[in-house]
Amino acid sequence: MADFDLAIIGGGINGAGIARDAAGRGLKVLLVEQNDLASGTSSASTKLIHGGLRYLEQGALRLVREALAEREVLLRIAPHLVHPMRFVLPAEAAERPAWMLRLGLFLYDWIGGRRTLAPRRIVDFGRDPVGTPLKPHLSYGFEYSDCTVDDSRLVVLNAVDAAARGASIRTRTRCLRAERTSEWRLMLDARGRRDVATARVLVNAAGPWLASVAEGVLRQEPALPVRLVKGSHIVVKRMFEHDRAYILPTGDGRVVFARPFGSNFTLIGTTEEDFVGDPAVLSVEPHEIDYLCAVIGDYFRRAIHPDSVVWAFAGVRALYDDGSGSATETTREYVLTLDQEPARAPLLTVYGGKITTYRRLAEAALAKLDGILSIRRSWTARKALPGGEFAPGRDEALVAKARRTWPFLAESHARRLIAAYGTRIGLVLEGVASAADLGPRFGADLTGAEIRYLMRHEWAQTADDVLWRRTKVGLGLAGDERSAVDLFMIGALGTL
Repeated sequence: MADFDLAIIGGGINGAGIARDAAGRGLKVLLVEQNDLASGTSSASTKLIHGGLRYLEQGALRLVREALAEREVLLRIAPHLVHPMRFVLPAEAAERPAWMLRLGLFLYDWIGGRRTLAPRRIVDFGRDPVGTPLKPHLSYGFEYSDCTVDDSRLVVLNAVDAAARGASIRTRTRCLRAERTSEWRLMLDARGRRDVATARVLVNAAGPWLASVAEGVLRQEPALPVRLVKGSHIVVKRMFEHDRAYILPTGDGRVVFARPFGSNFTLIGTTEEDFVGDPAVLSVEPHEIDYLCAVIGDYFRRAIHPDSVVWAFAGVRALYDDGSGSATETTREYVLTLDQEPARAPLLTVYGGKITTYRRLAEAALAKLDGILSIRRSWTARKALPGGEFAPGRDEALVAKARRTWPFLAESHARRLIAAYGTRIGLVLEGVASAADLGPRFGADLTGAEIRYLMRHEWAQTADDVLWRRTKVGLGLAGDERSAVDLFMIGALGTL
């Protein structure tokens, strides 16, 4: 008998989402990730939960409808991570007649069954603060609703819930080889420690490494052609004072977002271009930074330059190659293939996908396996992710309660903890009765107590795991403070 019903290669949003869903249906699940959870594409998104307004123009109605419906679900099950945000589209720059924009936004509001978010409206840039940072020739635009998300925390909390439901989550564990007979036999390497695991079904959810896993680990060609598409982002000091975001059409058919990021920064992206090479060796190229700076220069009074960039990051999507002429036009629909042969264990391969639709992708993956495994009814739309056991819009009440319970927390500190951990703040601050109990302080209100929680409960092992994925406080820390986090974690390993 196999050790596991389902083994998953890849600890991004698709792998973690499938692991959570499957574990909640009573399956024995193993997830292996060669690095940290969300260390690839899933931490390099624009950090939005959205339908994709431009996909509507491309005619991808099914994708947009599903994504907009999921926007409502994720608001409900992860209210600490997913938050409404208003987006402003300058009308004169959209190269579309006003009636077409109005119709598009009407459809965007309508087809997804919007229930909790504010509807579209016209904005006069001469009267509204959103017009202040824009160039004077831009006189009006359209405002609509979508949501933001902490993408890497969404991945981690899916894994946390999967583990709570019995899944085995093994980070920094590489699958060296998978032998296929009537079951899968996986040879694993966890930083030099070898292990073997068997599973009835294998899922290749390796994202940008999908083809290399197929060829190098499974010893077979991918069932479908893969197109790797790179998207890069830059972060600069805060460019505007209000809390809304901009969606900026470009002359080459792309759109670039400029959105608030934390309290002191603006996130700008993304680029889209074909990628060839090793996804593990990824950087934002100078021409990509120049491109994003130029788009901002087309719209904003204040120009930005490469030396304005305080952080840059890039990710690569493994999309199904539908033969489109450009990376921008390639489908964002997820595609699942099931390789099932007599007397050979099944293989499910995941192509594409969006952060927004990860939960539906997981349901579709398990539906593919119905009849091979004993699949119970779907459940993830009804159960909150860890920390999200409260109604949307109740964040402020949680912040106030946290400050009553731990009166030594600054308001900004309590607010950040609630945004990251929600109702799990009590677990983060377990045993903390005074400011001294928080332990060392590393800047940007990061404390020893929080790091210990992340090491104990969320698989954090390095400073990067903490500073850039479990939190984003790395933006507010100096180099010596980041080094101090690393040293603290090395010392804490022997005490956990």
